[in-house]
Amino acid sequence: MKLNKTLLALAISTLLITACTDDAVDDSLTDGSQNATSGINDASTNGLNSGSGLNGSGFNGYGSGLNGSDDYASTLGPEFNDPSNPLSKRTVYFMLDSSEIMPDFLPVIAAHAQYLVANPSQKITLEGNADERGSREYNIALGEQRAKSVASKMKVQGVSENQINVVSYGEEKPAAFGNDETAWEKNRRVEIVYQPK
Repeated sequence: MKLNKTLLALAISTLLITACTDDAVDDSLTDGSQNATSGINDASTNGLNSGSGLNGSGFNGYGSGLNGSDDYASTLGPEFNDPSNPLSKRTVYFMLDSSEIMPDFLPVIAAHAQYLVANPSQKITLEGNADERGSREYNIALGEQRAKSVASKMKVQGVSENQINVVSYGEEKPAAFGNDETAWEKNRRVEIVYQPK
């Protein structure tokens, strides 16, 4: 009888702890889907906010062109293959748990917006991604918020809404595998994928 009471108490304690944890994740998801600037991904930033940043990590301030599936853009013109042209950069990276576009990536977004305005029949997909930390639902919401942030910047610059498709893969399409900051920072991104006409 005493063993049954102990097991029952343990089961109730586990249930309460699980319920509290789920509430915390749900609250973070709600906050994250509104502004994606805080929540469950508040793990160590390993110095990203203290000056080492993405620029010091081999991203050259604009992204490293991780768009292996974006072969169509390279057929649009030589500017899409010229490393000195911002149109050749089709990846926008984000800080941990954030959908705020960093100033380093504004020229990339502006270049693509200018191209899209000049080519109104051209369509793109903005693929939002997140690193593996956080729940699947949270990462989908964060990836979507990141893609919407890029879309908003483009729309302000004159890109038509019907030219932009937003999709979020969350943590499902990692650009890098690993359980360290080097891999995670490459996965916190939006990829600008040009669609065939």
